[in-house]
Order: sequence, then C-alpha cells, then structure tokens
Amino acid sequence: MSSAKHAKERAREAGKERPLPESLSLPRVGADSHAHLDSDQLWPEFESVLERAARAGLSHIGQVFLRHSAYLDRRELMGKTRPGLPELFFLLGIHPCDGLTVTEEEWPAIEEDFRHDDRLRAVGEIGLDFYWKECPRDVQERIFRLQLRIAARLDRPVVIHSRDAFADTLRVLDDEGFAGRPLLWHCFGGDEDAARALLNRGWHISLPGPVTYPANSALRDAVRIIPGDRLLVETDCPYLAPVPWRGRRNEPALCAFTAAAVAEVRGEAADELWARCGDNARRFFGIA
Repeated sequence: MSSAKHAKERAREAGKERPLPESLSLPRVGADSHAHLDSDQLWPEFESVLERAARAGLSHIGQVFLRHSAYLDRRELMGKTRPGLPELFFLLGIHPCDGLTVTEEEWPAIEEDFRHDDRLRAVGEIGLDFYWKECPRDVQERIFRLQLRIAARLDRPVVIHSRDAFADTLRVLDDEGFAGRPLLWHCFGGDEDAARALLNRGWHISLPGPVTYPANSALRDAVRIIPGDRLLVETDCPYLAPVPWRGRRNEPALCAFTAAAVAEVRGEAADELWARCGDNARRFFGIA
C-alpha cells in the first residue's frame, strides 16, 4: 500500500462510499495475511468487518501497522480475543514512503515492543517504493536496511513492500544476507521470472486481489509455479478488491474470492487451497 499522505486518493480507489459486497463462504480455516483494519475506510466498522470475515471463513488476519504510533494507539483494542471472530496477529514496520517522518528515537522503541509483545509476528511491511516520489531513495534504503537488521537481531520474519523497485529490493536483501531467511513478498504482482527469483531464495509469496483482474495473465502464469507450501493470500484491504468487487472498498471477507480464483488457475479445489494457504500463514508467522 502507499503512504498515509495519499489517503484521499486511496479512499477514492477503495470506493469508500459504495455499498459493501456479499462474499463467498469457505471453511473457517483461512488467513488474510495482510490487512489494514485501522484505515479510515475500515476502522469505523471494525467489529462488523470481523463478523463478515468470520462468515467468509477466516480464522486469522494479519493487521499491519505502518507507524509505531498507530500500533501504540490500537494494539489493546485490536488485540482483544473475540469469541467466534478471527484472531488478529500484528505486523509492524515503517513503510518506505514514510521514511522522512520516523524519528531516530522510535527505532529502539519498536525493537523493544517486538521483544515484549507476542502478537507482533513480523517486521513489515518494509522495502522500497519508487512509484511515490516524496521520500528520497537513499532514505528509503537506509530505513529498509535498518529494519532488516532489527528483524535479524530479533529472529523475526519480514514482509516486503516493493513497488517499481524489484531489482533494487533484491539487491538490498541480498546485501543483507536474507536469502534463506523467513521472508514474505507481500502483494506480489510479477511474472514467472520474478516469482522464480523469490522462490530460489527460499521465500514465500502472497497473492492479492489483482490476480483476478483479466489483464494480469502473466501474474496468473506465475501463480502456477509457486509451490503449494509457500503460497499465501491477502487483501491489502481496503485496497485492491478482487473481481467481482474491483473498484470497491476491499475487506478481509473478500479474500475468499482471491483464493477461489487462485485455486481455479492452479486446478485445485477452492476449499483445499484456502486451508493450505491458511496453514502456510500460521506456520510462517509462528501462530499455533
């Protein structure tokens, strides 16, 4: 996703004003590996969003905090156990577009929170974003490397954001010795060659709603070569809603549409792929 500075554009893309869609319903074993439930579009309906997610078949949702302050503000409320509703686990990382807003004092505080909050399961989303221009590339790379080193010290998985920066993102990860480390490439949108570059390094791949878009045939070709034990699905909600809800606000319940489309591409049963992707997410993030 993009920086908070682009909230107006993202709200328009997410279709905040449009009616909520119905969803598919799959067995309650699925996991949305990447969601932004604290976004302006979803937070006012937080409980209802979780209820719809449960009906769609989700048992776990990865809540991604892009700022340390957001984590501090929302962690207690979002971390409560809600019987019958999906369990939330947390990701925390400074988005590359926000590199100019983070203070040096935040880094030790973030690292300390990871040491004491078991709900924080991964460092992310972190990486490089050369689509948006407000944060210089050298600043992005500096905070990317800094967070990779935090993850290495903590022995935590990382979740990668890379937009218009694939080669540079790989360069930094290789420099920092992350081949073979637990790493999830969030919102993958590449072709077979890109998928192989990630898989050859031992990493996992998470597929978002755009895999359902008709024009993304190269992405669907890549989907066919991903090993079943390294495949996850996500919404990146409230953005990137899958067909048939493209252009509307996304939410975790719609992850089922993405999973069904991926299963069709791979020639698998939707409920079996759904369960496998859920198991992969729980294993990757260390959730019992």
